[in-house]
Formats: sequence, C-alpha cells, structure tokens
Amino acid sequence: MNNSINPKEVVGYILFKRVQIINANSISSPITYGFPAITGFLGAFHALSRKMSTNEAVNPYSLGGVLLACHDCQPQVYRSSKYSNYTFNQTRNPIKKDGKTASIIEEGKCHLTMSFVVEVLGDEAPSSEEIEILIQLCKHLIQQQRIAGGSVHGLDSSLPVSFIEEEEIDTLAPLLMPAFVLMDAQDTFAEIIEEQQSENPEKTALDALLDVCTLHHITEPRFKNGEPTGEYTWTTTSVKSGRSSGSGWLVPIPIGYQGISDVFEPELMQHARNPEYPSQYVEAIYSLGRWIYPQRLTDEFENAFWRYSHDAKRSLYLVTQDNP
Repeated sequence: MNNSINPKEVVGYILFKRVQIINANSISSPITYGFPAITGFLGAFHALSRKMSTNEAVNPYSLGGVLLACHDCQPQVYRSSKYSNYTFNQTRNPIKKDGKTASIIEEGKCHLTMSFVVEVLGDEAPSSEEIEILIQLCKHLIQQQRIAGGSVHGLDSSLPVSFIEEEEIDTLAPLLMPAFVLMDAQDTFAEIIEEQQSENPEKTALDALLDVCTLHHITEPRFKNGEPTGEYTWTTTSVKSGRSSGSGWLVPIPIGYQGISDVFEPELMQHARNPEYPSQYVEAIYSLGRWIYPQRLTDEFENAFWRYSHDAKRSLYLVTQDNP
C-alpha cells in the first residue's frame, strides 16, 4: 500500500458507492470518538488488495490510496428522554466465564454509509476484459470484508462498483453526492496554533486541538444611556467562527503513531497481536481534518487520497494525503 515501496503507477480508480457498514468501531483513538480511524479503512482495502492478488487475471494490479466520502454516520447513543443528554453506548466483549465484564477497553459502535474511491496501481492501463473482472471481483470481495471493525450490509443498488479512467478523475464530484469528503487540514491547524500562541505563548498544539471542540459562551452586560441595565447578552464563539466557508467542518483526527521504544524482533514482545512481525510501543498522533463537499474539490481530487507513510528515522507511522 505504500507507494514508496510500490513502483507501480495509478492506472485508474475503483468507486465503491454507498457502502453500508454496521457496527463499525467509532472510537478512533484514546481521545477521539464518533467516527472510525482512517487506518480502519486503509487496512480494509489493503486486505482486499491482497485477496485480489490471488486472482491470476488481475494480479498485475493492486490497490493504493483511498478517498473517504461519508453520506451518513449514526453513532450508537442513548438518552432516556428528549430532555436528557446523550450517552455514548459502550460494551466490553467478550465477557468472562463468570458473566462479568473483562478488564479490557470498551468498544463504541456506529453505522455508516460511505463511498470509497480507491487507486488502482499497475504498469499499464487495464484492458476492458480486466476492468470487468476487477469490478466483479471487487463487488464480491467488498461484501466479505470487515471495514473498521464493522460488517458490510449493502451497496448502492444501481451502480455498486465502477471503474473510472485515470484522466476522468475530475468527474467524481457528482458520483459522490450527497456526501462529505475527509481532507487533511494541517494548514488550518497551524494557523489556529499560531493564533492561540499570539494571544498566550504558553498554549500548546494540544490546547489548540481541544479548543477546536470547544464552544465559548460569553456574557456581555447591556447598557442604556451609558448605564448598565442589569441584563446580559449571551454570545457563543469558537475558533471555527469567522473562517471561510470553504474551510469545511473541522474535526480532530488521529493520523498515525509515534514510536516510543526500540523496535523488538519477532516473538520477543509478549501478547503482541501479530508476534511473527517486529513490534514497537507507540502513541497516537493527532491533527485536524475537515469534512468538505465534493463540489469544492474540483481541482483537489488527486490530493484527497489517504495513504500510508513511514519515516523509520523518526519512528513515525502515518496516514497522509501527500502525493508519493
């Protein structure tokens, strides 16, 4: 999946339209929830690409970067009455033999309707016969694939999977409507950090990230003929206020991991999920993303694909929208 180790070029795109996913993991990191982590989607299509490679007719091709477009997201929440606050439903599975809950991290779920556009990598453009095989194979495999921990429940009834020529990428916008595409907003995040630190030099990037999620309710006294009336006006502000309409809806997102220990050889780390591979202790890295309407991406579709990126020197394991 990392183009830095895959010399193949983009020869087209596969559109998976309106994929219905139930019970996806909506806890994306230790401090963010409500929508799955980007790695949950990239991992699913990496697995699908490996399954696709077992078909001799299309094994010259693999899948690369993934564009994420969300039509609907329903986090599993509950409130006892319309006047109550919502509670995020969480469970710990499986339970122990005695019926008590195990001391493991809780899971929170959401139901999603998503469209995905996935890069097809190869040495040359596929023939019409190969395109038809790719479409049918992907249509079959996506329904067996777990995505972000959830199960695929259905696809678009009229055009579930289609192939888009490389030069036709600018025609994507109407095919993704109505939805919002997740874009990297690191530039906007840098602006917010600079604004915060210009007011208070002690503020950190984490303070700026938390402020993106904060609404400030401010009271101002009312005056009449220069005298206070004893009444107040409430105003609500946010760091999102006043930004251009093209900024999209800003949200904190995890974008990968930072290694915080040496890399251990296979089989050395106890209880590792995949002990056959090297292991390392890591911590999550956060940034800012923005949900934006597809029509605003007319000239940016090539920059809307999320890919893996690894910096061994700095022990960084990231997902980025940087072009390889």
